[in-house]
Amino acid sequence: MRKGDLDDLVAFAAIARTRSFTRAAAELSLSPSALSHAMKGLESRVGVRLLARTTRSVSPTPAGERLLSSVEPALKEVECGLAAMGKWRGTPSGTIRLTTFSYAAHTVLATALPRFLKDYPDVSVEVVVDSRLTDLVSNGFDAGIRFGYAVDQDMVAVPVGPPTRTVIVGSPDYFKSYPRPEAPADLERHNCVNYRQDGSGGLLTWDFERDGKEIRLRPSGQFVVNDGYLAAAAVLAGAGLGLMLEEHASPYLLSGKLIQVLDEWCAPFPGLHLYYPNRHVTPALRALSEALRWR
Repeated sequence: MRKGDLDDLVAFAAIARTRSFTRAAAELSLSPSALSHAMKGLESRVGVRLLARTTRSVSPTPAGERLLSSVEPALKEVECGLAAMGKWRGTPSGTIRLTTFSYAAHTVLATALPRFLKDYPDVSVEVVVDSRLTDLVSNGFDAGIRFGYAVDQDMVAVPVGPPTRTVIVGSPDYFKSYPRPEAPADLERHNCVNYRQDGSGGLLTWDFERDGKEIRLRPSGQFVVNDGYLAAAAVLAGAGLGLMLEEHASPYLLSGKLIQVLDEWCAPFPGLHLYYPNRHVTPALRALSEALRWR
């Protein structure tokens, strides 16, 4: 490639895309006459006419369309590559304060965070495990980890876990006393283990979806708790029907210690996400985001 060819290709792509020498000149901070001169030189070198010009408009010729289809993706790749270099500016250092809840701490941070700390010795991380939804800014946190549905839309959200779902399960002993429910409404006749949310103080809803129909219930039961492991223990012992994350229930389902019901009503939802305000991101937080990102 000759010196100046890349600049001329950038100019050509801008003109072909905007269909205007004036708009392309404003975009590239050049004069229309400079762009016209560049296009004449480019067309002379390639030996074909690339732009069809009239007093009112400009558009790429068939040869110009062919060149644009090749050049534009390549130029975007170059732009992305240059933008990615920004991620390497500055050595990650400083302190990151994270808020999350027990499940995310055990499944995401316990496996990925130790390696991150070894790879970035100048970064310190403080993790506060709390089941309540915490306001990041007012409480001095840099980021948090929650399920996708709990993350505000104005936050940057990075997936750190796969989509998941909750399932309805009971032990074989439990189903000796209760029939298996065929629809969510049948849960009103069951003894259900309920979870008390620390933040709102309300009971966690049991959400169902099938064929576009959504149902939210708070079934009754004799046991209410705010600890998932204690709730699971009660369900395994046959003390009630429970709502569990599928990955928690899976080993017990495979071993026969639990039986799943209402499977067709249990729809997947976004998994765990690292989230933070849409503002300047430090190199340390960017590095942590990449280290935790689910692939």
